[in-house]
Amino acid sequence: MSLVQSVDNVAMLPAYLAAGTAVLVLLFDLLVARPAVTVAVAALGVAGTVAGAALVGAAGERRTFCVGADCSWVWGGRAALVGAVIALLTLGVLALSGPLLRAGRTPVGEYCFLLACAMTGGVVLGAAGDLITLIVALETLTLPLYVLVGLRRGSLAGAEAAVTFFVVSVVATTVTLLGAALLYAVTGTLHLDRLGATLAARDDLTDLPLTTVAVALVVAGLAFKVAAVPFHAWAPATYDGAPLPVAAYLSTASKLGGVVALLAVVQRALPGDLTGPVLAALAVLTMTVGNLVALRQRRTVRLLAWSSVAQAGYILAPLGALALAAGRTGDARAAAYAAAVAYAIFFVLLELAAFAAVVALRPADGDGGTLADLRGAARRHPWVGGAFALALIGLAGLPPGLAGLFAKVTVVRALLAGHAGWLALVVALNAVIGLAYYLRVTASLYATPAGVATVRPARTVVLALGAATVAAVVIGFAPQLVLDVAAR
Repeated sequence: MSLVQSVDNVAMLPAYLAAGTAVLVLLFDLLVARPAVTVAVAALGVAGTVAGAALVGAAGERRTFCVGADCSWVWGGRAALVGAVIALLTLGVLALSGPLLRAGRTPVGEYCFLLACAMTGGVVLGAAGDLITLIVALETLTLPLYVLVGLRRGSLAGAEAAVTFFVVSVVATTVTLLGAALLYAVTGTLHLDRLGATLAARDDLTDLPLTTVAVALVVAGLAFKVAAVPFHAWAPATYDGAPLPVAAYLSTASKLGGVVALLAVVQRALPGDLTGPVLAALAVLTMTVGNLVALRQRRTVRLLAWSSVAQAGYILAPLGALALAAGRTGDARAAAYAAAVAYAIFFVLLELAAFAAVVALRPADGDGGTLADLRGAARRHPWVGGAFALALIGLAGLPPGLAGLFAKVTVVRALLAGHAGWLALVVALNAVIGLAYYLRVTASLYATPAGVATVRPARTVVLALGAATVAAVVIGFAPQLVLDVAAR
């Protein structure tokens, strides 16, 4: 077996484009020192990353950094989907950041550079073929967000949120690394496919207490990243203290990255009989606690944060079917993995639209305010309010929010295919609970306006809101396309 790793630069092109965007932003900020030029360079680089991810993915699966049959980089349909969505979310958040950057309290160059660095981690994450690449990519996505959360000058809330996020994420990373080290001690490999094959072929290894501990540590560490209960406490405080565009990125791109990482290890490396019961318990706790606590929220961003926690439970639910033998058949597993990816894609688009509407309705450089501040917003701004209402209805899983409706149906169908009817029932009951706060906020948008000063939404924010809404509507009418790519 050759010990020389082959390198396919075409397969690496999306990562090159993402990392090159970060470098170019830094250079233009240093040499030109014009905020508008810096933002334009960042936007063009992100758009180029989207195009590169799609084009390389369309050419079929490509592998590189291989030793024998084990590869550290696998760029296929799902990697292209994840990379393109992460880059599109970065472009959307960059558009939402216009009022924040014009307010003058946030340095433009550093802000765009950190966003591009986070995007690079997300692009690499989808193609990771071993645990080290996976963890490094996840940290590359997360590390810039520590700084972005607290980047506003003079913001005590932002500094507190950044410290909270940093401390919790460091603990989560430590736990994940310890689990990876124990898995290496047990199996002697870190490549995901090789790990899965070794554990599947050796029953004596899966019976070891050390293997059980290693699996539990890896799953628990990655559960922090998706804010799954009981590893969720950092999310509401961090979202509420961060600038609104950064909170949007945390709730969409960062969460999608955590889902992709968790899905990669569960699908390719870890035995389903060990991970299934843990994921089922996490899904039930996450969706139930998230929905119940969201009912009591009065601050807009905290409500969206707790809603995001609940949505993470729905994303994890299909993987809970692995707890049963019927859920570990080839067809049932494929349906569960595809449902988790598809739901995550649908969710991030609707969540981005919801945050974009909040940014449009709030003062520049302001926080999310309270739900009372949104009263009558759809009467003052009909188009923005209508898009916000559509996003909330989609998150609730009701028509005409077809993307959200299809996402819920996909999850329930995957659970029934895995004979996890009890978990499908829990999903349905939690969806009913979620209706209470989603519809309450929607009704408030069309209520008699409160005495709140009218804010004129920035053009870039309205553009991002319109793009996210159109994307959600389009995939609502053609959801099978997302599901087919997610199944690859």
